[in-house]
Amino acid sequence: MLSNKTIFLCRYLRLESFRREIHEGLNVIENWYSANGFVFFGKCGEIATNWVRDQETAVLALQLVQASLVYVNTRMVQSILNDPGWADRLSSEDMRGLSPLFYIYINPYGRFELDLDERIDFERRAA
Repeated sequence: MLSNKTIFLCRYLRLESFRREIHEGLNVIENWYSANGFVFFGKCGEIATNWVRDQETAVLALQLVQASLVYVNTRMVQSILNDPGWADRLSSEDMRGLSPLFYIYINPYGRFELDLDERIDFERRAA
């Protein structure tokens, strides 16, 4: 009887589509780690304390930033896709390549003003 590892390796070596699927998944994970390293930049992304409470606070803060990043990016992508001009220009490969894991617009060293009483307007306003 073949082990699961042997079956996986045979399938990986035999099927190009399976290899592509695996590598696409790895690219998503690498992109996620890259985003994490970017937004969690202090001490090169390392948790530099031995205190469990401080470690938990750092990890929870990172999770909050991750969730916020994905939420805001998803809303921005949705607002672009609601524009008929963009919907007609994107191919199925373009749509498959969309991901909420981008951070090019973030300046981790800058200062930003946060007004919790004001909502972000994700929808484009007619000019």
